[in-house]
Amino acid sequence: MLRRFRRPPAGPPPGAEPPPQEGGALRVRPPAVELLRRLQFTVLRRLDGFLFGDYSGVFYGPSLDLAEVRQYQPGDEVRKIDWNVTARTGTLHVRQYREEREITAWLVVDRSASMDFGTRRVLKGELALEFAATAASIVIRHGDKVGAVGLGDGRMRVTPPRSGRQQALRILDSLMGVPSLEGRRSSLAEGLERRSSLAEGLEHLSKTLRRRALVFVVSDFLDEPASWESALHRLAQRHEVIAVRVYDPAERELPKVGELRLRDPESGEEVWLDTDDPRVRAAHAALVQKREEGLLRAFRAAQIDYLELSTAQELVQPLLKFTLRRKGRRAV
Repeated sequence: MLRRFRRPPAGPPPGAEPPPQEGGALRVRPPAVELLRRLQFTVLRRLDGFLFGDYSGVFYGPSLDLAEVRQYQPGDEVRKIDWNVTARTGTLHVRQYREEREITAWLVVDRSASMDFGTRRVLKGELALEFAATAASIVIRHGDKVGAVGLGDGRMRVTPPRSGRQQALRILDSLMGVPSLEGRRSSLAEGLERRSSLAEGLEHLSKTLRRRALVFVVSDFLDEPASWESALHRLAQRHEVIAVRVYDPAERELPKVGELRLRDPESGEEVWLDTDDPRVRAAHAALVQKREEGLLRAFRAAQIDYLELSTAQELVQPLLKFTLRRKGRRAV
């Protein structure tokens, strides 16, 4: 689908390396420091107030490691009964699992040109950075490691997982340095050839991660599901994956503003639409519905959780609802 967009502030030139230096003082872009400082006050402190610092609903699911088998007690969940042990002993026994407390988290963040769009509070790409910084900060608070994969202009920038207070800044700075295709394409063919795909990032983690990890996939998922759903399914078979879908309300409902020129930020292709034409609006609504249904099918097939973030909203409410929903599911 072709989309209207506004150009983000100019970033570093293509090929620029992230500034963090090993063995010395951490050097990052001032916008990364400013964003993280703002999120500490506007998001993290508010979430702490609601959740009392307990983010287990988002970051720590039940492990597959068996801690012990013990006799059944009133109130135990029937689904945890170990029928093999029960048959051998003649007494009901249940499996008790220990929760994973040491886990490495990864953020796969889409920085392609389609993320440089927004008509409300922020651009989609800016919202993705807000979520990445928030998630990294929370993981680090638990003493765990977090890394990131940024996908943009034909490049895949990897930030190795680490713990420590400065890792969130490293990740944010690295992601800000991933260039998109916007303003740097001369043709549709060149644009499609140069852009790094979501599937590439997912395949990279599938091939390189040895231990079970928590993976957040942050994207607008505007590519056809057929281009990435197989890679998503393979990753989800061995790791806990959460899809974080960012969107702008104008992508779901075409604004009625008369004739409008739309340009695809990744290919440069342009088209004029009459947004007051009922046929145009009906066709757009049908495309949106088809895309939404395709996304839900792909996420359900991979058996992963799904968090939706709108450029019109702050992060706190959707993160809070998602966390409470996950906690409720674990208690069932």
